Amino acid sequence: MRGRTDSRDRRDPRASTWTAAGCAVALLLSGGCTGGSSAAEDPPVPHAIPGDLEAAYQDVVRDVLPSVVQITTEDGLGSGVLYDDSGHIVTNAHVVGEGRDFEVLLATSQTPLSARLVSSYPPQDLAVIALTDPPDGLRAAEFGDSSRVEVGQIVLAMGNPLGLSSSVTQGIVSAVGRSVSEGEGQATLGNMVQTSAAINPGNSGGALVDLSGDVVGIPTLAARDPGLGGGQAPGIGFAIPASTVTSLADQMIEHGRVVDSGRAALGVSVRTVLGDGFEPAGAAIVDVTEGGPADRAGLRPGDVLVKLGTEPVTDVVSLTEALASHRPDDTVRVRYARDGERQLTDVTLGEA
Repeated sequence: MRGRTDSRDRRDPRASTWTAAGCAVALLLSGGCTGGSSAAEDPPVPHAIPGDLEAAYQDVVRDVLPSVVQITTEDGLGSGVLYDDSGHIVTNAHVVGEGRDFEVLLATSQTPLSARLVSSYPPQDLAVIALTDPPDGLRAAEFGDSSRVEVGQIVLAMGNPLGLSSSVTQGIVSAVGRSVSEGEGQATLGNMVQTSAAINPGNSGGALVDLSGDVVGIPTLAARDPGLGGGQAPGIGFAIPASTVTSLADQMIEHGRVVDSGRAALGVSVRTVLGDGFEPAGAAIVDVTEGGPADRAGLRPGDVLVKLGTEPVTDVVSLTEALASHRPDDTVRVRYARDGERQLTDVTLGEA
């Protein structure tokens, strides 16, 4: 695991909460708590819980915020996270855009540093840039095991929303394993961490951090509500899991590009077809890659895909989202329509 080598108190704030809660139950049942004074003499137990949690928040902020940077591009501002002490920084592909040169402002400095693009991988909305003259004493973040992230876990989002540098918001992990489309014709991201921590413009590319101080994800977008005119839906944001970040970033640093995406593919090009009432009714195959997964499974142009695995397919986006939840070499059952008849086939997925 890369990151800092300095020692720190990695206490679990839940431990003190559990102890206090257990004591509170004992007080209710027996009028006292083993090893302490009577309820009349002690301050109310709940008062100890917020203080412990507040201290944990402050410890994490002091520890991790110096690893979060502000990135200035030709198109605006974004955030990034120091990946190693050599000056590599991970951020979102949509933050760097088409740029190749950037200015980076460290959380511990007021003087911008120059940086260059190492590689960008839009299919997973991830990019790596590098400081051209990295200073001594860089404080790289420590990336955790995102497979251990649990729903309900407290997390902090750190970044530079709306140009407000070194800002922190808090929330919980709301869900894991989400597949999310960034928009029509843009990337569909798989296995995302959903969080209630506020993610605003400028937070993209920052750090989603647990209370042990580990980065568990890179915030990338907030959900948008069509009912609000496409405005952001409060309390619903998404982050690229740390395991995906480290896998792709290591490849980009070593090879200058991603050589093993881990993204599943059918080997087809498709278009959305409409059914009764002009509602999306499936993804019609326009072209099949010769020798690819769909070709080997007997699919052909004109077939209309309506289900992949357990996920219904109504249009191009839903097909992409369904694929994002799978890995190369997974075998999935595909339901499709051919000449008006529903049929089934098993497809062993390839790699995008």
